[in-house]
Amino acid sequence: MPARSIVSTRQARLGAELRKLRERAGPSIREASEGTGIAQTKISMMEAGRVGVSAERVRHLASQYACDDAALVEALVAMATERVRGWWEEYRETVPAGYMNVAELEYHATELRTFQTVHVPGLLQTEEQMRGIFASSVPLLSEEQRQARVRFRLRRQEILGEVVYEAVIHEAALRIRAADRKVARHQLLHILEQSERPQVTVRVVPFDVDGFAGISAPVVYASGPVPQLDTVLVDTKHGGAYLDAEAQLIRYRAMLRTIEEAALGAVESRDFLHHLLKQM
Repeated sequence: MPARSIVSTRQARLGAELRKLRERAGPSIREASEGTGIAQTKISMMEAGRVGVSAERVRHLASQYACDDAALVEALVAMATERVRGWWEEYRETVPAGYMNVAELEYHATELRTFQTVHVPGLLQTEEQMRGIFASSVPLLSEEQRQARVRFRLRRQEILGEVVYEAVIHEAALRIRAADRKVARHQLLHILEQSERPQVTVRVVPFDVDGFAGISAPVVYASGPVPQLDTVLVDTKHGGAYLDAEAQLIRYRAMLRTIEEAALGAVESRDFLHHLLKQM
Protein backbone atom coordinates (compact mmCIF):
# COMPACT_ATOMS: atom_id res chain seq x y z
CA MET A 1 0.00 0.00 0.00
CA PRO A 2 1.54 3.36 -1.04
CA ALA A 3 2.10 6.03 1.56
CA ARG A 4 -0.45 8.83 1.77
CA SER A 5 0.60 12.13 0.29
CA ILE A 6 -1.91 13.97 2.52
CA VAL A 7 -2.47 12.95 6.15
CA SER A 8 -5.58 14.29 7.87
CA THR A 9 -5.52 15.15 11.56
CA ARG A 10 -7.72 12.12 12.24
CA GLN A 11 -5.35 9.76 10.43
CA ALA A 12 -2.44 11.34 12.27
CA ARG A 13 -4.32 10.91 15.55
CA LEU A 14 -4.83 7.19 14.97
CA GLY A 15 -1.11 6.83 14.34
CA ALA A 16 -0.31 8.86 17.44
CA GLU A 17 -2.53 6.62 19.56
CA LEU A 18 -0.78 3.52 18.26
CA ARG A 19 2.53 5.16 19.17
CA LYS A 20 1.21 5.94 22.67
CA LEU A 21 0.22 2.30 23.15
CA ARG A 22 3.72 1.19 22.18
CA GLU A 23 5.47 3.78 24.34
CA ARG A 24 3.36 2.89 27.37
CA ALA A 25 4.28 -0.74 26.87
CA GLY A 26 7.97 0.16 26.63
CA PRO A 27 9.39 -1.38 23.44
CA SER A 28 11.29 0.62 20.86
CA ILE A 29 10.17 0.44 17.23
CA ARG A 30 12.86 -2.19 16.62
CA GLU A 31 11.67 -4.29 19.56
CA ALA A 32 8.03 -3.85 18.51
CA SER A 33 8.95 -5.03 15.03
CA GLU A 34 10.59 -8.15 16.42
CA GLY A 35 7.61 -8.87 18.66
CA THR A 36 4.88 -8.27 16.06
CA GLY A 37 6.60 -9.39 12.89
CA ILE A 38 5.84 -6.03 11.28
CA ALA A 39 8.70 -4.21 9.55
CA GLN A 40 10.14 -1.23 11.43
CA THR A 41 9.43 1.08 8.50
CA LYS A 42 5.82 -0.12 8.46
CA ILE A 43 5.38 0.62 12.16
CA SER A 44 6.90 4.07 11.70
CA MET A 45 4.58 4.79 8.77
CA MET A 46 1.52 3.61 10.73
CA GLU A 47 2.44 5.77 13.70
CA ALA A 48 2.83 8.77 11.39
CA GLY A 49 -0.57 8.13 9.82
CA ARG A 50 1.06 7.65 6.42
CA VAL A 51 -0.48 4.23 5.75
CA GLY A 52 -3.77 2.61 6.65
CA VAL A 53 -4.15 0.03 9.41
CA SER A 54 -6.58 -2.89 9.37
CA ALA A 55 -8.84 -3.78 12.29
CA GLU A 56 -6.96 -7.04 12.71
CA ARG A 57 -3.64 -5.22 12.91
CA VAL A 58 -4.93 -2.69 15.46
CA ARG A 59 -6.10 -5.54 17.70
CA HIS A 60 -2.82 -7.41 17.15
CA LEU A 61 -0.76 -4.38 18.14
CA ALA A 62 -2.98 -3.70 21.17
CA SER A 63 -2.51 -7.29 22.29
CA GLN A 64 1.26 -7.12 21.82
CA TYR A 65 1.35 -3.87 23.78
CA ALA A 66 -0.73 -5.43 26.60
CA CYS A 67 -3.54 -2.89 26.25
CA ASP A 68 -6.55 -4.28 28.10
CA ASP A 69 -8.79 -1.22 27.56
CA ALA A 70 -11.40 -2.82 25.31
CA ALA A 71 -13.34 0.42 24.76
CA LEU A 72 -10.21 2.24 23.59
CA VAL A 73 -9.17 -0.60 21.30
CA GLU A 74 -12.60 -0.76 19.66
CA ALA A 75 -12.61 3.02 19.22
CA LEU A 76 -9.24 2.76 17.46
CA VAL A 77 -10.57 -0.08 15.30
CA ALA A 78 -13.50 2.14 14.31
CA MET A 79 -11.10 4.92 13.35
CA ALA A 80 -8.95 2.52 11.32
CA THR A 81 -11.87 1.09 9.36
CA GLU A 82 -13.69 4.34 8.49
CA ARG A 83 -14.45 4.44 4.80
CA VAL A 84 -16.77 7.46 4.64
CA ARG A 85 -15.48 10.33 2.52
CA GLY A 86 -16.21 13.50 4.45
CA TRP A 87 -18.13 16.34 2.78
CA TRP A 88 -15.18 18.65 3.48
CA GLU A 89 -13.10 16.84 0.86
CA GLU A 90 -15.15 18.66 -1.79
CA TYR A 91 -13.40 21.85 -0.69
CA ARG A 92 -9.81 20.57 -0.72
CA GLU A 93 -8.79 22.84 -3.60
CA THR A 94 -10.70 25.92 -2.41
CA VAL A 95 -10.05 26.34 1.34
CA PRO A 96 -6.95 25.84 3.52
CA ALA A 97 -6.30 22.36 4.89
CA GLY A 98 -6.81 23.68 8.41
CA TYR A 99 -10.45 24.38 7.64
CA MET A 100 -11.02 20.77 6.64
CA ASN A 101 -9.28 19.51 9.76
CA VAL A 102 -11.69 21.52 11.92
CA ALA A 103 -14.71 20.17 10.04
CA GLU A 104 -13.41 16.61 10.39
CA LEU A 105 -12.87 17.12 14.14
CA GLU A 106 -16.41 18.46 14.59
CA TYR A 107 -17.96 15.71 12.48
CA HIS A 108 -16.51 12.91 14.61
CA ALA A 109 -17.02 14.57 18.02
CA THR A 110 -19.62 13.27 20.46
CA GLU A 111 -19.74 16.66 22.18
CA LEU A 112 -18.27 20.08 21.43
CA ARG A 113 -17.41 22.74 24.01
CA THR A 114 -15.90 26.08 23.13
CA PHE A 115 -14.79 29.31 24.74
CA GLN A 116 -14.36 32.40 22.58
CA THR A 117 -13.03 35.82 23.56
CA VAL A 118 -12.82 37.81 20.32
CA HIS A 119 -15.13 36.25 17.72
CA VAL A 120 -18.53 34.64 17.93
CA PRO A 121 -17.96 30.87 17.47
CA GLY A 122 -17.95 29.91 13.80
CA LEU A 123 -20.83 27.48 14.26
CA LEU A 124 -22.99 30.35 15.52
CA GLN A 125 -22.00 33.06 13.04
CA THR A 126 -24.42 34.57 10.55
CA GLU A 127 -23.42 34.78 6.91
CA GLU A 128 -23.05 38.57 7.21
CA GLN A 129 -20.79 38.14 10.24
CA MET A 130 -18.61 35.71 8.31
CA ARG A 131 -18.30 38.12 5.41
CA GLY A 132 -17.25 40.91 7.75
CA ILE A 133 -14.58 38.72 9.36
CA PHE A 134 -13.19 37.43 6.06
CA ALA A 135 -13.18 40.95 4.57
CA SER A 136 -10.57 41.96 7.17
CA SER A 137 -8.32 38.92 6.71
CA VAL A 138 -4.59 39.50 6.35
CA PRO A 139 -3.45 39.01 3.67
CA LEU A 140 -6.59 40.18 1.89
CA LEU A 141 -8.67 37.45 0.28
CA SER A 142 -10.13 37.55 -3.19
CA GLU A 143 -13.91 37.58 -3.54
CA GLU A 144 -13.76 33.97 -4.71
CA GLN A 145 -11.76 32.94 -1.64
CA ARG A 146 -14.16 34.75 0.70
CA GLN A 147 -17.16 33.10 -0.95
CA ALA A 148 -15.58 29.64 -0.59
CA ARG A 149 -14.84 30.19 3.10
CA VAL A 150 -18.38 31.41 3.77
CA ARG A 151 -19.91 28.40 2.00
CA PHE A 152 -17.62 26.07 3.92
CA ARG A 153 -18.47 27.58 7.31
CA LEU A 154 -22.19 27.47 6.57
CA ARG A 155 -21.81 23.80 5.69
CA ARG A 156 -20.02 23.18 8.98
CA GLN A 157 -23.00 24.59 10.84
CA GLU A 158 -25.10 21.62 9.76
CA ILE A 159 -23.51 19.72 12.65
CA LEU A 160 -25.66 21.73 15.08
CA GLY A 161 -28.55 19.58 16.17
CA GLU A 162 -26.51 16.42 15.59
CA VAL A 163 -24.01 16.91 18.42
CA VAL A 164 -24.21 18.40 21.90
CA TYR A 165 -22.78 21.90 21.58
CA GLU A 166 -21.89 24.14 24.51
CA ALA A 167 -20.51 27.60 23.80
CA VAL A 168 -19.22 30.07 26.36
CA ILE A 169 -18.72 33.50 24.81
CA HIS A 170 -17.06 36.47 26.46
CA GLU A 171 -18.95 39.76 26.29
CA ALA A 172 -16.07 41.23 24.27
CA ALA A 173 -16.79 38.88 21.37
CA LEU A 174 -20.45 39.87 21.43
CA ARG A 175 -19.67 43.59 21.32
CA ILE A 176 -16.95 43.60 18.66
CA ARG A 177 -18.51 44.55 15.33
CA ALA A 178 -17.20 42.54 12.41
CA ALA A 179 -19.24 44.79 10.12
CA ASP A 180 -21.87 47.34 11.24
CA ARG A 181 -24.63 47.79 13.83
CA LYS A 182 -27.23 45.99 11.72
CA VAL A 183 -25.03 42.93 11.29
CA ALA A 184 -24.21 42.95 15.01
CA ARG A 185 -27.91 43.01 15.94
CA HIS A 186 -28.70 40.20 13.51
CA GLN A 187 -25.82 38.19 14.98
CA LEU A 188 -27.17 38.51 18.52
CA LEU A 189 -30.65 37.51 17.37
CA HIS A 190 -29.17 34.49 15.60
CA ILE A 191 -27.33 33.39 18.76
CA LEU A 192 -30.58 33.67 20.69
CA GLU A 193 -32.39 31.55 18.11
CA GLN A 194 -29.69 28.89 18.12
CA SER A 195 -29.62 28.78 21.92
CA GLU A 196 -33.22 27.55 21.85
CA ARG A 197 -32.21 24.33 20.07
CA PRO A 198 -32.31 21.26 22.35
CA GLN A 199 -28.64 20.32 21.97
CA VAL A 200 -27.22 23.85 21.97
CA THR A 201 -26.27 25.76 25.11
CA VAL A 202 -24.93 29.32 24.98
CA ARG A 203 -23.54 31.04 28.04
CA VAL A 204 -21.95 34.46 28.46
CA VAL A 205 -19.06 35.70 30.59
CA PRO A 206 -19.78 39.40 31.26
CA PHE A 207 -17.09 42.04 31.65
CA ASP A 208 -18.07 42.64 35.27
CA VAL A 209 -17.55 39.10 36.55
CA ASP A 210 -15.04 39.14 39.41
CA GLY A 211 -11.80 37.19 39.54
CA PHE A 212 -11.92 35.97 35.96
CA ALA A 213 -8.66 35.32 34.12
CA GLY A 214 -10.00 32.93 31.48
CA ILE A 215 -8.04 31.60 28.53
CA SER A 216 -6.37 34.08 26.21
CA ALA A 217 -6.70 31.94 23.07
CA PRO A 218 -9.99 30.62 21.65
CA VAL A 219 -10.39 26.93 22.41
CA VAL A 220 -12.56 24.04 21.25
CA TYR A 221 -12.83 20.84 23.27
CA ALA A 222 -14.05 17.90 21.17
CA SER A 223 -15.05 14.79 23.07
CA GLY A 224 -14.30 11.44 21.48
CA PRO A 225 -15.98 8.05 21.93
CA VAL A 226 -13.69 7.46 24.91
CA PRO A 227 -11.94 10.14 27.04
CA GLN A 228 -8.49 9.17 25.73
CA LEU A 229 -9.59 10.28 22.25
CA ASP A 230 -10.71 13.76 23.28
CA THR A 231 -9.02 16.61 21.41
CA VAL A 232 -8.34 20.24 22.24
CA LEU A 233 -8.07 22.75 19.39
CA VAL A 234 -6.39 26.03 20.32
CA ASP A 235 -6.18 28.96 17.91
CA THR A 236 -2.69 30.42 17.62
CA LYS A 237 -1.06 33.07 15.43
CA HIS A 238 0.26 30.26 13.27
CA GLY A 239 -2.97 28.28 12.93
CA GLY A 240 -4.77 25.68 14.97
CA ALA A 241 -2.85 23.54 17.45
CA TYR A 242 -4.31 20.10 18.20
CA LEU A 243 -3.57 18.80 21.69
CA ASP A 244 -4.24 15.26 22.85
CA ALA A 245 -1.68 14.39 25.54
CA GLU A 246 -3.36 13.20 28.73
CA ALA A 247 -1.89 16.05 30.78
CA GLN A 248 -3.12 18.60 28.25
CA LEU A 249 -6.62 17.16 28.21
CA ILE A 250 -6.80 17.21 32.01
CA ARG A 251 -5.57 20.81 32.06
CA TYR A 252 -8.12 22.06 29.54
CA ARG A 253 -10.99 20.17 31.15
CA ALA A 254 -10.18 21.97 34.38
CA MET A 255 -9.82 25.35 32.64
CA LEU A 256 -13.17 24.96 30.88
CA ARG A 257 -14.85 23.99 34.16
CA THR A 258 -13.49 27.18 35.73
CA ILE A 259 -14.77 29.27 32.81
CA GLU A 260 -18.18 27.61 32.86
CA GLU A 261 -18.45 28.28 36.59
CA ALA A 262 -17.76 31.97 35.95
CA ALA A 263 -20.30 32.23 33.12
CA LEU A 264 -23.93 33.15 33.49
CA GLY A 265 -26.45 30.33 33.32
CA ALA A 266 -28.25 29.61 30.06
CA VAL A 267 -31.39 31.56 30.99
CA GLU A 268 -29.42 34.49 32.43
CA SER A 269 -27.26 34.51 29.29
CA ARG A 270 -30.32 34.87 27.07
CA ASP A 271 -31.45 37.78 29.25
CA PHE A 272 -28.01 39.31 28.87
CA LEU A 273 -28.17 38.96 25.07
CA HIS A 274 -31.55 40.68 25.04
CA HIS A 275 -30.03 43.49 27.12
CA LEU A 276 -27.18 43.88 24.60
CA LEU A 277 -29.70 44.04 21.77
CA LYS A 278 -31.42 47.00 23.41
CA GLN A 279 -28.10 48.84 23.51
CA MET A 280 -27.48 48.46 19.75
